[in-house]
Order: sequence, then C-alpha cells, then structure tokens
Amino acid sequence: MRVYPAAMPPARIKDLCLDANDHQALADWWCAVLGYSRGDPDRDPGDPVLLLPGVAGGLPLWVNPVPEPKTAKNRVHVDLYGDTAQILAAGAVLQRPDEGNGWDVLADPEGNEFCVFPPPD
Repeated sequence: MRVYPAAMPPARIKDLCLDANDHQALADWWCAVLGYSRGDPDRDPGDPVLLLPGVAGGLPLWVNPVPEPKTAKNRVHVDLYGDTAQILAAGAVLQRPDEGNGWDVLADPEGNEFCVFPPPD
C-alpha cells in the first residue's frame, strides 16, 4: 500500500535536461560516465536524446540541441557520487577542486558544471 503525504505538492521532478551544441557527442559522454543508455536509438539525429539510467539508477536525462554556446555559470546543476579522477580521464574538466567542503566542481565537454562527491560508505 502506498502512503501519500496529507497534501501532495503541486509538482515533482520528471527528468533532467542538458543543453549542448553537439548533443549527440555529449549524450555519448554522459552515457559513458553514468552507465546510462540511449532511450530511443532510432530517433532523428536532430532531436533531443533521451538517456535512461543503468544499474546504478538515477533520473532520466535529456540532452537537447541548442545553437548558442554556454556563456555563464549554470543556475541548476547535477550532483554525482563518483571518482573525480575517472571522470576527468573521461574528458571532464576540473573547475574547482575540493576546498574542504567535500566535493569537486567539474564541467562536461561542453562546459555544463556538476559536482562530484565521494561515494557514500
């Protein structure tokens, strides 16, 4: 039996979206880093790419094509558990190392920032 709170909130997160100039390449990069797979490999190459979680779980992720380059800091970002060195080896860029706060700030190949926390014990 599912238990619901007394008052349901007006919204819930459906999935996450990233913008990219080369959305196909960025989709491949995120699939490799997160262990995700493409949700619909037969979609038109110009359409957004749906990425579905693998065995580690997570939310669906869309990689959307946009014509403009990233020009400013993200107002919303993804927090990950992971190994910073491995993610850097996969092509991420270190934006700010752990400054005693417990996480590193990295960017994907198109500059979208995300934080990497060590896996929980």
